Amino acid sequence: MIKNNNKDSLIIGLALFAMFFGAGNLIFPPSIGISAGDDWISAMLGFFLTGIGMPLLGIIAITKAGGTLENFASKISSNFGKIFGIIIIVILGPLLGVPRTGATTYEMGISPIFENVSPILVSIIFFSLTLFLTIKPTGIIDRIGKLLTPILLIMLSIIIYKGVTMPIGTPINSASINTFANGFTEGYQTMDALGAIIFGGIIFNSLLEKGYKDKKSQLKVTLKAGLISSIGLVLVYGGLLYLGATASSVFESDITKTNLTISIVASILGEMGKVVLGICVSAACLTTSVGLIATFGNFFSDITNGKLSYKASVITATIISALIANLGVESIVAFSEPILAVIYPVAIILIVLNLLDDFIKNKVIYIGAVYGTLLVSIMDGLKSLGVNSPIFDNIINILPFWDKGFGWLVPAIIGMLISITFSKFNINNRSEYEY
Repeated sequence: MIKNNNKDSLIIGLALFAMFFGAGNLIFPPSIGISAGDDWISAMLGFFLTGIGMPLLGIIAITKAGGTLENFASKISSNFGKIFGIIIIVILGPLLGVPRTGATTYEMGISPIFENVSPILVSIIFFSLTLFLTIKPTGIIDRIGKLLTPILLIMLSIIIYKGVTMPIGTPINSASINTFANGFTEGYQTMDALGAIIFGGIIFNSLLEKGYKDKKSQLKVTLKAGLISSIGLVLVYGGLLYLGATASSVFESDITKTNLTISIVASILGEMGKVVLGICVSAACLTTSVGLIATFGNFFSDITNGKLSYKASVITATIISALIANLGVESIVAFSEPILAVIYPVAIILIVLNLLDDFIKNKVIYIGAVYGTLLVSIMDGLKSLGVNSPIFDNIINILPFWDKGFGWLVPAIIGMLISITFSKFNINNRSEYEY
């Protein structure tokens, strides 16, 4: 089979960009920018690491692991791989990802046009459409997505270009500390590194269909495609983050995320631009919602061997999503912080380990690294919940890189060393006993 590497890389790269470019993610870069003010570059670098860099590495890691979540996470144990997969799909689905699309639709798309409309009514309509399009899959939703994504990108390109060439304000000193760490942890909210673990399997299957059977060619195309999608995300997210920084001299820093994005667009393009962008974002959120709910349904139908049907899964997920969506974007983001603080570092360390798997001869390293990371990330999650403890504070104060968002790094390394030590000790004991 004759293959065109560059053409395939471009097609897959654009597909990856579309997968990662969730309309609900647009609210985070401006919010990071307004908080960072004139230190926006530092915040942007932190955000790029977790919001763009880790998803890219995640796609490569999954491809390297053979395209399956089992190969990616089951080096800890087969049960861990299944549990980790369930956690990710629930987070991306009815717990956080899908509800945020519904809440964003109301706050960015409907409320600015119809000020007095009930969020509950909007939620009912939005998730009824989601359920209808998910239970009875048709080509309509794909066509809508293919049409709306380019329109949304054109709108964003105009906004970013005008916002950069004719800024609405000047980045000011926001007195914010640890802007890099704030950008790094805010990148968790995109949830794209978690998405990469799921999307990676889709990309891997696409590579097989296109005739890429050996690992070397698969990684080559994946790397090119990942770079293409990353460049697109850098331009969009970077531009929006800078617009947020310029808004630091115009709007109050405690403005909500959706209102900030809406206000920036209105300042640049006027009320009509705000309305058009809101409609595009809302429709794009609907396509994202349908895709995530369908993925959730397929996952649980497969993992239970059909005992939990696809239909029952999507109905349950849609109802839960509709209920959580009515909390509003800010509440969903606050609710997600402790959850993502626990799970994201684990995903990061698994991505890194899978990338380095050829050099890891003793697989117990995975166990020590993951549980060392988990120990610290749980503490971080509890602190996000407001659980304060002198023990936590004492540990945090001695952890290197905590203020940079990498507090779990040294415990992960210590966990590796402990695992190796115990592994060698057990081998020696078995040898002596056998002798």
